[in-house]
Amino acid sequence: MKRIAIVGCGGAGKSTLSKTLGNILGIEVIHLDRLNWNPGWVETPREELRNKQEKLVKKDSWIFDGNYGATMDVRLQAADTIVFLDIPRHICFYRVIKRRIIHHNKMRSDMGEGCPEKLDSEFLKYVWNFSKARRPQLLKSLEQFEKEKRVIILKSNKDVELFLELAHQEKKMEGKISTTH
Repeated sequence: MKRIAIVGCGGAGKSTLSKTLGNILGIEVIHLDRLNWNPGWVETPREELRNKQEKLVKKDSWIFDGNYGATMDVRLQAADTIVFLDIPRHICFYRVIKRRIIHHNKMRSDMGEGCPEKLDSEFLKYVWNFSKARRPQLLKSLEQFEKEKRVIILKSNKDVELFLELAHQEKKMEGKISTTH
């Protein structure tokens, strides 16, 4: 696991997982929200966002967190591991509201500079409808990579904990496996 794309609904825990996994594996974490959002919630033009990602995926190792469907192909094609946080919508909905309360008028480390935490009805609608509107297409996209990449679907906090535990064990074993006969 050296090139990891983490996707899922808003509030699923993508940023939290990517930070923790980045610490375990010693891999740079790239938050798509930081790449996309400029001060004052000004969005980066799609082509510019695509170009930035195309450069970044050429690195030896990375963890990308975020969806951005218009550029998802860049990350999924370059990844060796794809993690889909398929967390129930009521949990995601709760988490985005909680995040808004906790980070009220503050900057999150995974968000672009000059973009204090906010919550609007459009985003709440996106989160609530994700399982019907976005999930089927995302699962279909992941199917095409199952034979050539590690595709991991995590459906609960317990799944995430087990995945992180396995990543930690894998990292520990990395230095212990000898190639000499």
